[in-house]
Amino acid sequence: MGQIHIELFATLDLVGQAPGGPDEDPEGFPFGGWQAPLLDEVSGAQIGAAYEGTDALLLGRRTYDIFASYWPHQSGGEDGEMAALFNGIPKYVASRGRPDLTWAGSSQLAPDLPAAVRELRDRHEQVTVVGSLDLVQTLLREKLFDRLDLWVHPIVLGVGKQVFGGGAVPTNLTLLEPPAAGTTGAVLLRYGLADGVPATGDMGAPDRGV
Repeated sequence: MGQIHIELFATLDLVGQAPGGPDEDPEGFPFGGWQAPLLDEVSGAQIGAAYEGTDALLLGRRTYDIFASYWPHQSGGEDGEMAALFNGIPKYVASRGRPDLTWAGSSQLAPDLPAAVRELRDRHEQVTVVGSLDLVQTLLREKLFDRLDLWVHPIVLGVGKQVFGGGAVPTNLTLLEPPAAGTTGAVLLRYGLADGVPATGDMGAPDRGV
C-alpha cells in the first residue's frame, strides 16, 4: 500500500488560504500571496525535496486549474525539474463539477472521495497533495493521509480559511524529524499519522511530581 503525503503552507494562526498569489483564491481574502515575501532558498529546497518519490498528484479543482495553466508551459530554468515531474505523472482532481482536464495525464476522481483516495493509495507508491484546503480537510477528517508537511510562517492574518476547519476530528500525530527553519522564520513541521485519539491527564496528579 502506498502513502498519501500532504504539502501545506500556513500562518501562525493556521490560515492556509491563497499563499501563492493575489488571484489564487479571491473570495474576499485580502492577503493572497502572503507566502511570497517569506520564501527563501531553504524552504525552496525543502519543498523540492518533499516531492521526491512522488508518482501521482492529488489536487482540488482550484489548485488543479492553477497548476494546469502553469506547469505544462515550463521546460527549463529553475522550474524545469519540477515541471518534468508534474507533467510526467498522473494528476487526479477532486471536484464536484466538470473540470477542464486538458493537462496530459489528468483524470477526475469518482464522487465517493474516501473510496477513490483509498484506491489511489493501492495504485501508487506516493500520492502528493498540494494546497487544496477543502480536499485536505476531507483527508484530515477521514484520516486518509500518512504524512503532513506543514510550513508554518511567522505572520498572523486573522482572516482566511484555516488548515483545520469545522469538522476536524481528534487525531494523534507524531513528529517525524526535528523542525527545520529557514532564514525568514518559516518552519517545516513534518508529521506522520499515529494511532488512537488524544489522551487526557491531570497535571496536578502525584505521579507528575507537581
